[in-house]
Amino acid sequence: MKYLVLGSAGQIGAELCKFLKKEGHEVLTFDIEDDSIQDLRIKGMVDSLVSQSDFVMFLAFDVGGSRYLKKYQHTYAFIDNNARLMVNTFDALKSYRKPFIFASSQMSNMSYSPYGIAKALGESYTRALGGITVKFWNVYGPEHDLEKSHVITDFILKAKDYGDITMMTDGTEERQFLHAEDCSNALMILSQKYGEINRDEELHITNFEWNTILDVAEIIKEQIPCKVTPSKEIDMVQLNKRNEPDPYILNFWKPKISLKEGINKIINEMNKTIVF
Repeated sequence: MKYLVLGSAGQIGAELCKFLKKEGHEVLTFDIEDDSIQDLRIKGMVDSLVSQSDFVMFLAFDVGGSRYLKKYQHTYAFIDNNARLMVNTFDALKSYRKPFIFASSQMSNMSYSPYGIAKALGESYTRALGGITVKFWNVYGPEHDLEKSHVITDFILKAKDYGDITMMTDGTEERQFLHAEDCSNALMILSQKYGEINRDEELHITNFEWNTILDVAEIIKEQIPCKVTPSKEIDMVQLNKRNEPDPYILNFWKPKISLKEGINKIINEMNKTIVF
């Protein structure tokens, strides 16, 4: 198929593009990080590529890790960026009647989070158009925009640069993590089974295993000798709210990469691409 990947330069999008090409598919890319003109906030900017594609992966969003969300998600610019890019993209998908997957988050039911509210709105657009919504659970991969880095990348950088993983929280909050390669495989399979997916079921893309943030730090410490320094703060992004993933997706796909193996992959990749 000819896939259009919106958000193709992000940590998930970049891995997905590489994965789809390896599987023999044609990939059209679109990301403001590659070219400032590739801006979904500008109406009509993506319409031509949508019309050429067989399937659209809607991954683009103004988002980052916990540090980024804590700083920006309550700002006007954050809310406006995501509202405008969704309106323009969903308009194009409606006009050209393309099958698509919208990347939401397991935080979409957390109404105290503007990020969660924005994702919930995207889910409503997707239902209205008959598309597929997936809920990502802390998907991780190599990152290039370090301001938006997520916890695993952030911890690796701190271990490498400072020899000390200083944490934003006490590290007791639990998360489920999934390597971007596993995520890419899930997205491809769901696109191929597009007509078989029950739209009344939730599709949670995760590894279905709980780990604390301290667990992540200790795994990194095994590979990069360093200190681990928790803070006294509690989780202020999810407020320690814990969802349970719906297992429906396991009828179609199962994760393969363990957290430890995935972290080692990220460390090896970052050693190749980032000068510490």
